[in-house]
Amino acid sequence: MADGQRVLKNHPHIEAIGAVDSLNSILGWAIVPGTDNLVDELEKIQQDLFNLGAELALPSLKGQKLKQDRLDWLDMRIEKMNENLPDLDEFIIPGGTEFSARLHLVRTECRYVERILVAVSQIETVPEFHLSFLNRLSDYLFVLARVVQSKDGKQEKMWQNKK
Repeated sequence: MADGQRVLKNHPHIEAIGAVDSLNSILGWAIVPGTDNLVDELEKIQQDLFNLGAELALPSLKGQKLKQDRLDWLDMRIEKMNENLPDLDEFIIPGGTEFSARLHLVRTECRYVERILVAVSQIETVPEFHLSFLNRLSDYLFVLARVVQSKDGKQEKMWQNKK
């Protein structure tokens, strides 16, 4: 670990650090076809993910890099973006446009990282804020994927729940 502590490569804490790094890389790939204003927004989230990774790698930094104002910003953006979207009655099938599909992939990776951190929290202390941030980030990515698809003029495809 960055603080000199030695643990095996397959230790859950190391897995969590690697998962955050993977999430950040996938987000970088996802924003390649993005528009400038969204790229700026998503690059700030990449900085947040580096801050989260730093806090995981250096436990003495916990709570010092990733700040509450970033979680508040995610909540504000989710609320604002949702204002112009129709309510959902069924699951959305990811796809529609390349950018939207990429954002859905990042969203699922974000949920995976959240689950890994929950597992780590069973054996060591994980700040609740980290879990909250990943949870809200996933929600943000979901709503953003819907916005991108709508702006590109593509209708969302819904799961056909045959009862």
